[in-house]
Amino acid sequence: MKSTLKVLLLSACAFTSIKMSQANDNLQILTDIGQQRTFLKAEKYLAQSSSLRYKSLYNQLHYYPLQPYLDQRRLIETMQLSSAGEIATFLDKYQNTPLDWPLRKVWLNYLAEKEKGALFLAFYKKTSNTVLSCQQLKFSLKAGVPKSEVLPQVTKLWLVGKSLDKVCDPLIKQWQNAGYRTDKIVWQRIGLAADGGQHTLIPFLTNLLPKEQQYLGRLWHQVRRDPATVTRQYKFIKKSKKESQIYTYGIKRLVWRDPDKALASYKKAQQAFDFSTLQNEQIREKFAVALASKNHPQAMTWLERLDPTKIDRSIMQWQLTEMLKQQDWQHVLKELATMPAKYKTELQWQYWYARALIATDELELGQDVMNELASIRHYYGFLAASYLETPVSLQNSPLTISSQEKNTILLYPSAKRAFEFYYLGRYVEARREWRYWLTQLSNREKLVAAKLANENGWFDRAIFTLSQVGYLDDVELRFPKAFDKKINQHAKKQAINPAWAFAIARRESSFMTDARSPVGAKGLMQLMPNTAKQLKRGSVSRQYLYNAGNNIKLGTRYLRDLLDKNEGNQILATASYNAGPYRVKRWLKNSNAMPADIWIETIPFKETRDYVKSVLAYQEIYQHKPGQVSQVFKNVINMSIGD
Repeated sequence: MKSTLKVLLLSACAFTSIKMSQANDNLQILTDIGQQRTFLKAEKYLAQSSSLRYKSLYNQLHYYPLQPYLDQRRLIETMQLSSAGEIATFLDKYQNTPLDWPLRKVWLNYLAEKEKGALFLAFYKKTSNTVLSCQQLKFSLKAGVPKSEVLPQVTKLWLVGKSLDKVCDPLIKQWQNAGYRTDKIVWQRIGLAADGGQHTLIPFLTNLLPKEQQYLGRLWHQVRRDPATVTRQYKFIKKSKKESQIYTYGIKRLVWRDPDKALASYKKAQQAFDFSTLQNEQIREKFAVALASKNHPQAMTWLERLDPTKIDRSIMQWQLTEMLKQQDWQHVLKELATMPAKYKTELQWQYWYARALIATDELELGQDVMNELASIRHYYGFLAASYLETPVSLQNSPLTISSQEKNTILLYPSAKRAFEFYYLGRYVEARREWRYWLTQLSNREKLVAAKLANENGWFDRAIFTLSQVGYLDDVELRFPKAFDKKINQHAKKQAINPAWAFAIARRESSFMTDARSPVGAKGLMQLMPNTAKQLKRGSVSRQYLYNAGNNIKLGTRYLRDLLDKNEGNQILATASYNAGPYRVKRWLKNSNAMPADIWIETIPFKETRDYVKSVLAYQEIYQHKPGQVSQVFKNVINMSIGD
């Protein structure tokens, strides 16, 4: 159990449900360690669920929140047709809860294997699981549902950019024989397979096209594997609409790999292809963004070619980036003046509008805009306050929640299951139950739940729930000093600012100790295994990185390393933590010296740009001293970055 968890473990007597203790309106949820141990023992004996030992343990758990999970596991592991009635009762009782789908999925697969179509259809619920969807349609046809109703649904299943399971083959054959697989549909699927899908599927799909069109499939496959194929125009025999579609796809990829080659190719292609208006717009937009992100000298030219009525926030960012690199303040004012009204109130544009006004000697108006910004708890608000050398405002408005409200929402069985899993350290299951619990609550009750989570050390649920509801003004709930002893201890050892370490952990994982990113970063401070291995000078396991103390120890050491590599510049170290030190070095090499706020705004990666802004703002919150000018943002205002 986590040391920060405010839980009293009772062993003197058995409790049959979650109990609660009130102290100064902080609700500390109590649990019975005896029942926890009994539950864990019962899990070990599940394989012998008919034994007296298991039954004795099970009977000791009546009303224990997690007892239904024993029933679920038993039904899964001892599945047989004679269990249909018991399974139906269980699924009906726990319908739509996290207890439902794991059992329902296994049961449906079991029924499909046994060819029990009627039972399958009775238990089936709409799902994104393709195999079960195919089985449902197959059994529907066997049950006499008209083909005209069933087969059009197969089209939706077939139109994906990846291979389908063999289970679907008989159904697809019926669909194909009924004439639903047209050349148009095949062409659509080739596009899906090429653009972000499974490109190895393209040769199979190509063979489904008429012979005279199969060269198109082969061409698209070549372009998918090597976008530079578009520079060889002789491969585009007819310059037809379909060939234009393939070329458009390829040139949009090539510009990211080789901008100069893409520019030259597109210039020639405009004379040969009859591109649609939409295709030209897509190419121009992709070129503008790619060239801007690569600091290409033609970036501004392409940005200016875009239709101003169709420019979105992303394009506006790149236009601003190019102007800020040149510190062309008159141009900044001109562009911001023509910006769509819906964007003008956004803090980002207000800040740069104020900066441009001040830079062009319209001091009074610029300072008025800065003054308005300076009262807002936000990266740009903190920048504005420091620019004016005035104290920042956190706009803190703590939630006031009664003990009665807390007691009431804890009556939900899903709440009890969520917290019990949390106490056991089974965070995945705990979060599933938490998410389900929230679906049953009003917005006010969700705020109560967030407060409860915070009081019991479940900080990430409090943070995410407040964000979901949109209540952002309880600063202590949103920015808790979680794991404060360990963070302060290791930050002191590495001689780094503890507020910086808090900000990194808050931004990386919201203090979720078992957080895992899509690229494999793990734990509280989201360390990549290879980075952790180098820092530890030895192998690291997943469990090691999911331990908060270990993760903080290595994370703060990495911050120290990055700070040293960037000559003590915390902004560059923060960017390096997110994007990697080599990328940051490349960005620095390609940029002239500029004020730090401009350098941050012109970071090529949106993820890193937003990351640096968030960490700076979070650090200010964690080290905030009322009535004082922010030292974090004072450094930003006074700093220059770049060669």
